[in-house]
Amino acid sequence: MAHVAVVTTNLVLTAGVFLTLLAIGGLLAARIGQSVIPAYILVGLLVGPSAPTVGGVSLTVVESTEFVRLLADLGVVLLLFFVGLELSLDSLFRKRGQFLRAGAVDVGVSFPLGVLVGLGFGFSLLEALFVGLIVFNSSTVIIAKSLLDLEWIVNPESEAILGVVVIEDVLTAAVFAVLSAVVLGSADVATLGRTLGGAAVVLFALVLVAYYGSERLDRLFDVRSNELFLLAVLGVTALVAGAGLVAGVSEAIVAFLVGAAFGRTSHVERIEGLVAPSRDLFAAVFFFVIGLGTDARLVVATTGLVAVATVVTVGGQLFSGYVAGRSYGLSIPQASRMASALTPRGEFSLVIAAFLVTAGTTPALRETIPAFTVGYVLVTSILGTMLMRNANTVERVARALGATD
Repeated sequence: MAHVAVVTTNLVLTAGVFLTLLAIGGLLAARIGQSVIPAYILVGLLVGPSAPTVGGVSLTVVESTEFVRLLADLGVVLLLFFVGLELSLDSLFRKRGQFLRAGAVDVGVSFPLGVLVGLGFGFSLLEALFVGLIVFNSSTVIIAKSLLDLEWIVNPESEAILGVVVIEDVLTAAVFAVLSAVVLGSADVATLGRTLGGAAVVLFALVLVAYYGSERLDRLFDVRSNELFLLAVLGVTALVAGAGLVAGVSEAIVAFLVGAAFGRTSHVERIEGLVAPSRDLFAAVFFFVIGLGTDARLVVATTGLVAVATVVTVGGQLFSGYVAGRSYGLSIPQASRMASALTPRGEFSLVIAAFLVTAGTTPALRETIPAFTVGYVLVTSILGTMLMRNANTVERVARALGATD
């Protein structure tokens, strides 16, 4: 079969091709008012090893992911680092009552629904827990970008939205840390216990550093040179994330906590200005590699699961998001916007899927669930963006069902 694959020994040419394709895909997505995340994934699907064939000619342009794997891994680390960076531990503790009420409603509906969907499709309990985790976590990247684009960021509901997202991220990080330790550990109870114990020690130490080590971090990273500051932040983040992986903790979770530690320093604005461009580049490569590594046939094979999960979980998210907003003290229009904003899924779900591709111990964990995740994220990211732009429809439905101020 003929194909149009780029010669992978010419890495500069290959990089030029896929970066240009990502730029074109992102521009088209922005032109129609959509998130760039599904565009990057689709580009990977369309030009990767499992690309479709047209007229007997394969559209494969990039045949291997190995040459961009490091960039993709750094994308994961920096994505979760920035999620942690936006985590305000002080605000979280100060308004813990409001956030916990709203978060409890969101968690209490969305996560169990995902687990039930997984069990309903015949997955084991461990596999169903991963499905629940994947369909439960809202996309911080899509939500934050949409809040800015729609100018909701100054509205009262934005704090509630981001507060619930933080609770989702913290819970997802905690559960993912445990589940990943189970997958990476041995079936032997003693070995698994040691793995979980070591992971718990690492996480506890990082939480202590995040909360109590801000003054020392401030002093250590008080570097005048922007170049050296950038290298120091990237180097320490990657170093600690890699060390955490050696200790049996996902590098994404470690990066999240490192970001939370930096979030309590005076360097936040400087980090956002200097590191964000690197994050955006590496994150784009990460989403592209997700598409490259996904067999489009498996995505098609999981269409039924994607459809059922979307109907069940998006419906559940709209309900739980609205009730969470009302419990936080928002008005009906504000709670409706909150419900719409929480529906997109994205980066954390794909981070979990990427982990399962390499560490999964069953065909479902290695193939089916990651393929489902790609389809599910594509659908919910597009649907979520549309719902946010039409939040007044959610408000009308809420009022039609009897909601009153």
